[in-house]
Amino acid sequence: MAHGPHILALDQGTTSTRAIVFDRAGAPVATAQRELQQIYPQSGWVEHDPEEIWQAVLEVCRDVRAACAAEARPVVAMGITNQRETTLLWDRATGKPVHNAIVWQDRRTAEDCRAITESGHADLISERTGLLPDPYFSASKLTWLLDNIDGARARAEAGALAFGTIDSFLLWRLTGGAVHATDATNASRTMLFDIHHQIWDEELLALWRIPAALLPGVRDSAADFGETAPGLFEAPLPIRGIAGDQQAAAFGQACFEPGMVKSTYGTGAFVLLNTGNQPVASQNRLLTTLAYRLDGQPAYALEGSIFVAGAAVQWLRDELKIIDAAHDTEVLAQGASNRGVYMVPAFTGLGAPHWDPDARGALFGLTRDTGVAEIARAALEAVAYQTHDLLNAMAGDHGQALQSLRIDGGMAANDWLAQFLADILDIRVDRPAVIETTALGAAFLAGLGSGVYSGLDEIATLWRHETSFAPALGKDERNSLLTGWRDAVARVTGLAS
Repeated sequence: MAHGPHILALDQGTTSTRAIVFDRAGAPVATAQRELQQIYPQSGWVEHDPEEIWQAVLEVCRDVRAACAAEARPVVAMGITNQRETTLLWDRATGKPVHNAIVWQDRRTAEDCRAITESGHADLISERTGLLPDPYFSASKLTWLLDNIDGARARAEAGALAFGTIDSFLLWRLTGGAVHATDATNASRTMLFDIHHQIWDEELLALWRIPAALLPGVRDSAADFGETAPGLFEAPLPIRGIAGDQQAAAFGQACFEPGMVKSTYGTGAFVLLNTGNQPVASQNRLLTTLAYRLDGQPAYALEGSIFVAGAAVQWLRDELKIIDAAHDTEVLAQGASNRGVYMVPAFTGLGAPHWDPDARGALFGLTRDTGVAEIARAALEAVAYQTHDLLNAMAGDHGQALQSLRIDGGMAANDWLAQFLADILDIRVDRPAVIETTALGAAFLAGLGSGVYSGLDEIATLWRHETSFAPALGKDERNSLLTGWRDAVARVTGLAS
């Protein structure tokens, strides 16, 4: 029996758009999903069609609202979570984008970011934003749009254009252009937002040559973001929560206390460690970011980003065509051993803690008898090794060893991967009952913003554990596997002797 009231979570991700309705207890009661086409105009460039995203949003929201209406389940609020850093520029009068969305994976601005670093601005960016100059973030993408789309800079300076990450664009469309806003977590990923003073930074705007008139207002993660415009759905729906996908996942995992850490395994993989009400400056090239902001009070996190996780499995399926479906990798890995085969899935460079945009993917250790099983296992192992690199760096910055890891996302359903994570990390790995915690986090935020929940303590009681995986690998074997991984990474980053 579902518990009411219900909350609609809109999860606009890199490869799909989903809507999930959750009951008050955090259980999903209706789901709809549409795949999203990936556009590759040039090597290293990745784009999305904003109109395709918008149509998918309308379809999935209408689908789940119809399912709830048929069963008399009242939906009282909406929360939005989104692929972060993906950058859009649109006309304020018409709402029409001036170009495709430039996706977070896109590397077209690598040279621009390198020039910013070489000109001595990296420390300023790091101090103000917690980020590193990298094409991953929104600022350089926005500058590229202003410089490369005919008339864009002049129109932007005249106040005719609006910038936003996906959440802002969808909020604009959902409210019929009434609200141009974002939340603090998404703002913190632009490389333009001072995470200490919680404001857009004028010096950084000047550095990237971005007119302030483009920018959305910044609100708490649980806040009044307006309501859906008449005619979109059968009735207007209040929008009461927004967070970037990784922050939403941490919220859905109830990582509210300092020292709690989660890792989400989707297209990429992202580890967030809650550091409380004080930002921790990383000495290990991790990002300092916002976990959430409630009642004007920011909670901070350390984050490490793995650009390719599930995308490596998609590559096996779609490009190499050696598996039929993602879950095939679990069976293949169980039947294989490492045998010295390593995949470094640097298809779009390496993220934290390496931050090498020029690294490219590679397979090492192939022999005549290497087969599909070994390659599939190597793809899964790479996810765990990259997670190990991040957690080691986090423990160093945070000053204490981590005790457990909460995992979520599509790959978290893979029992072999979850166990290998526990083995390589040498800590307990916990998988929740609801692994779609990104959407759940958006629902929890909207529930907070609409008064469904009284506070974080109540939400924490709703987190449900499903399975724990305890480490079962000997120290020598673990060290041997990690040595092989480090050698493989050194080869793609040009550090091998």
